[in-house]
Amino acid sequence: MGWPAGVGRHLLATVDSTNAEAARLAPSMTGPVWILAGEQTAGRGRRARAWSSPRGNFHATLLMQPAEPAEVVALRSFAAALALRDAFVALTGLPDSFALKWPNDVLLNGGKVAGILLESAGVRASSVHHLCIGVGVNLIAAPDITMIETGALRPVTLLGETGLRVTPEAFLNALAPAYARWEDIFVTQGFGPLRTAWLAHAARLGEVITARSGTEVRQGLFETIDHSGALVLRQSSGPVAIPAAEVFF
Repeated sequence: MGWPAGVGRHLLATVDSTNAEAARLAPSMTGPVWILAGEQTAGRGRRARAWSSPRGNFHATLLMQPAEPAEVVALRSFAAALALRDAFVALTGLPDSFALKWPNDVLLNGGKVAGILLESAGVRASSVHHLCIGVGVNLIAAPDITMIETGALRPVTLLGETGLRVTPEAFLNALAPAYARWEDIFVTQGFGPLRTAWLAHAARLGEVITARSGTEVRQGLFETIDHSGALVLRQSSGPVAIPAAEVFF
């Protein structure tokens, strides 16, 4: 597929963070735009954790103007995860190697190869004026294992696991049309098709996992995700929906 119609593209050599750059561009934007940086000097992941951003890896943000309420806008993390998996499969031809970890990671051979960070700019009441979908992919380098939180999945690289060397620009050329496809499905058909597709590729579905939110730790059978995107664990007392947490296998 070619580059999606009506979507801009900004290529930067170095930036502090593509999400930060997107927030700066938001007031002047006229349509959706992908921002790709060769290097980030202050990349970050969820909960403001530092994100390793060496040259040769993929650091990009899709900036857009969503029309839905904030709780619906947040479901685009699933569209991004599905698009990432599609891009990986299109480039590698290895559909069985990639899985999706709730809430926003992509796994390759069981290790973390990519992460997604959604941030909003210009939040007004229950609406989001601008949405920044940040994507980081370990194309050729991964964080040192000693830098990883205890219990977290090992970081892996696309190059190390598959032998395939992909430039950030080539990866964006695969990701942008893949995301545009899922965005169209989301806008026209709602979250249902995304939920079904995401569950078809979910890591550890039907297995016992651990969800940690703050000081609360819950363990149970990973049963599904509900229609709000929440993780549903089956415990002895019944199913529990968890809207936000860190998941450990």
